[in-house]
Amino acid sequence: MFAYILRRLWQMLPTMLGVVLLVFILFNWVGGDPAYILAGKMSSAESIANIRRQLGVDQPYYVQLWIFIKQIVTFDFGQSWATGESVSHIITSRLGPSLMVLIPLTVLETFFGVALALAIAFVRGSLTDRAVMIACTVGMSISILVYIIVFQYGFAYKLGLFPVQGWGDSFWENLLRYSTLPILIGLAVSIAPTLRLFRTFVLDEANQDYVRTARAKGLKEGRIMWVHVLRNAAIPIITYVMSNLPALLIGAFLLERFFGIPGIGREVILAVERSDFPVIKAITVYVAAATMLFNLLTDLMYQAVDPRVQLK
Repeated sequence: MFAYILRRLWQMLPTMLGVVLLVFILFNWVGGDPAYILAGKMSSAESIANIRRQLGVDQPYYVQLWIFIKQIVTFDFGQSWATGESVSHIITSRLGPSLMVLIPLTVLETFFGVALALAIAFVRGSLTDRAVMIACTVGMSISILVYIIVFQYGFAYKLGLFPVQGWGDSFWENLLRYSTLPILIGLAVSIAPTLRLFRTFVLDEANQDYVRTARAKGLKEGRIMWVHVLRNAAIPIITYVMSNLPALLIGAFLLERFFGIPGIGREVILAVERSDFPVIKAITVYVAAATMLFNLLTDLMYQAVDPRVQLK
């Protein structure tokens, strides 16, 4: 197992290097000269030259690339061009609010998706099954903006059950008060596609020969579904959940923006609006690294779920 982990980490290095080169090319060659962005339209050639010297973009490209690699390794991307705040502090301080929404949302989405998929598998092909699938299709057709507006208006403004937006300093206040409505909206948006996908995973296993053998032996349908079918369907479910985690950090930007949650997604939007390249580059690189690490963790979880899976 330890040798497998070391080998996978070693294999990640070329991929990570490719990501670094791609980000460097996009921001240094395609993205234009940042000195003109920071200096403004009414700037002089002298001020632009001073900014270029301060940013180090007057250096040869190989020197700039080496500086970029050192920034990644040392977790020090300098300061934000827009606010002057340390980029490292921006990422670490924004990560907590994002995880406070992401972790409960992922747990609830997975739990309800698996439970409902197994329940629907009991009545597959029935009128209930068709009605649920139609409801899921309708739910997937509605924009997340509609969910946000309706939930904010109904639950926050009219009923006053939750604040419309905001964020506090207390962990429990943020978890139970400010993040509850965004989590409910995220669950309402994601449960339909998750249920359809998990239902497919469960039904694929329910049609296998070992399930027919278990029924022939007289095992109860509940035990077949919750023990045998779920165990084998867990592998694609784990793949889906784990592969979505890094993307959710950025993908929840609408929830963070509308509810004023100071998370990673909201910070990316602000950085794009301000052309704050250091923040964008840092988040891009570390999300890529997180994706590769989660892929490794997914493979390790495979073997924990099913010891028959051999890691090579």
